[in-house]
Amino acid sequence: MSELSHVDETSGEVRMVDVGAKPESRRRAVARGRVRMATSTAERLRSLPKGDALTVARIAGIQAAKRTSELIPLCHPLPLSVVEVDLTVDAGGVAIEAAAETTARTGVEMEALTAVAVAALTVYDMAKAIDKEMRIDEVVLVSKTKAPV
Repeated sequence: MSELSHVDETSGEVRMVDVGAKPESRRRAVARGRVRMATSTAERLRSLPKGDALTVARIAGIQAAKRTSELIPLCHPLPLSVVEVDLTVDAGGVAIEAAAETTARTGVEMEALTAVAVAALTVYDMAKAIDKEMRIDEVVLVSKTKAPV
């Protein structure tokens, strides 16, 4: 038996996992990431030439979570009940945390991770003109839970 759920055991071809027989459950996933930047850049994120980077990044992260199945080819489209994206500025940059929830047959970790990644890319895009040394790192899944409906 293959450890890779997206690989057909017989043919070795990639495939979308059949979750039709699985029971629905309440699922939640939390992911985190960071955009490292100069302190002077972090202090200016709400008043950049392109606008408020933190607000735009929050909206971009939420939108990205909702469109994850369009971005990641083998992800199932999910009816998300909530997506939260929080951005916290500190001396080293911006810490990003995203949580996604659904009641479905498959998990929402890809949606949480996608929200963090796109929020980070948005911060980067909005601040790149003033900080050429920024970097995105530490994008990780922190937790995922599943509870019966």
